[in-house]
Amino acid sequence: QVQLVESGGGSVQAGGSLRLSCAASGIAVSAYCMGWFRQAPGKDREWVAYGHSDVDATYADSVRGRFTISRDNAKNTLYLQMNSLKPEDTAMYFCAALTVPDGYCSAASHLYNYWGQGTQVTVSS
Repeated sequence: QVQLVESGGGSVQAGGSLRLSCAASGIAVSAYCMGWFRQAPGKDREWVAYGHSDVDATYADSVRGRFTISRDNAKNTLYLQMNSLKPEDTAMYFCAALTVPDGYCSAASHLYNYWGQGTQVTVSS
């Protein structure tokens, strides 16, 4: 049984930092495309970052240079380091896994087959 459990969300002031964690069980985060997504109230879910590894990660324009995706394979955990946070970063953040055999990776959320429950990030001005 695959489980993704996010943690690390909270409330911070603009300019602050948070590190989100996504602890995985049932799959190896090193083996598949992993992504971070977010959804603000009244808005569609949007992709934040995704990739097979730390070096091949792709970032949305809105977060590039501020957010960094990484993983600790020994802990089987995916991270999202968020710096220089802005009020518009306020959202529920989700990690997801795209577990297809050919290693396909994408920003398209509908392709991801496993999702965590989300962790709330609130940034105040």
